[in-house]
Amino acid sequence: MNDDEVVDGELVEDDRLPAVRQDAVPARPDAKDDPDAWLPDEVQEDIEAGIADSTNTAYQRDFAEFTAWCLTVGRRAVPAAPQTVSHYISHLTRTPRKRTGRPYSPSTMERIIASIRTMHSAAGVQPPETKGARKVVAGYRRKLSTADSEQARPRKTSPAVPAVLERALSVVDRTTLKGKRDAAILLLGFACAARASELTLLNVGSVTEPAEVQGTGIRVRIYRVKIKKWQNVTVKYGSAPETCPVRATRDYLDALAAEEHNSGPLFMRIDRHGYLNPPIYRGGVQIGDPTGRITIDAISDVVELSMAAVGMSGRWRSHSLRRGFATAALMAKADPIHTSRHGGWADGSKAFQGYVEEVDGLDERNPLTNIGL
Repeated sequence: MNDDEVVDGELVEDDRLPAVRQDAVPARPDAKDDPDAWLPDEVQEDIEAGIADSTNTAYQRDFAEFTAWCLTVGRRAVPAAPQTVSHYISHLTRTPRKRTGRPYSPSTMERIIASIRTMHSAAGVQPPETKGARKVVAGYRRKLSTADSEQARPRKTSPAVPAVLERALSVVDRTTLKGKRDAAILLLGFACAARASELTLLNVGSVTEPAEVQGTGIRVRIYRVKIKKWQNVTVKYGSAPETCPVRATRDYLDALAAEEHNSGPLFMRIDRHGYLNPPIYRGGVQIGDPTGRITIDAISDVVELSMAAVGMSGRWRSHSLRRGFATAALMAKADPIHTSRHGGWADGSKAFQGYVEEVDGLDERNPLTNIGL
């Protein structure tokens, strides 16, 4: 049985099990009075390791903003009262952000509530009850939905299907090391349906050509961050050399080898002069991954800048590669189960089902097809 399967079972009475009287169940003491409510340092580290770095960063930023607001209104941030959290979330529904000119979305507000509770727990403090705050979010979501506000709609990226990638690649200078890298990011990212975080984790040794795929393509060992599983993805040769993910990846690997980079990160930081892993300084202090591993934001920049260079309208992010793969594969009548598993979606994924429904509306599966109109 895999980790994603859910088993429904009946509750049955078993006369062999003695009943436990309600008054015999010991009361659970408050955490501050519970002698068992502690963790060794190594266990705390294990728990923190199970939280994605991006999630940790978002939680810390959310809590810092909550703390700053509490100072301005004279409320206590820790331990926060339930009314304080409700007040803060209500404040957010009425406060436009500088960057967008509008309040946070309901889903972001739900994350902020989780951030406040999580940071309390991390500090060893009882998290506040947040039913009131969640009711505020529910009412705000309902208000936006009734008004058909753009904020109530999912902010989806545009799908980078093969025709789009071909246009984007037309302005990439593939004679340079940076151009070879960018082409490999676009094409391998698409072929593996990879998230940016998954692309950044790839190493040179993640790409192999075992005997069983020789003549067919390459094998990519990729870590699927959402389902927390390693996957071997077979990437096949493309039909056109300019958009072939295998050729682009090999071309880039050969260029890295020429720079004597034969191990470590696959997608590296490269400056405009073509230097591999150039040092980066901020305020006189060297920053960035010392190995030169590219960042998640840099992956998105490759996608966005390539699309902007050819004047492609739409919302282009690193996720465009993943969504583009799903869209193209389903439009080509690929088996949905094989498609979702190739891309590392969990069985029954709501996100993937959304892609299926979108494509169904574009081809002959649309119920308006052939009904006589």
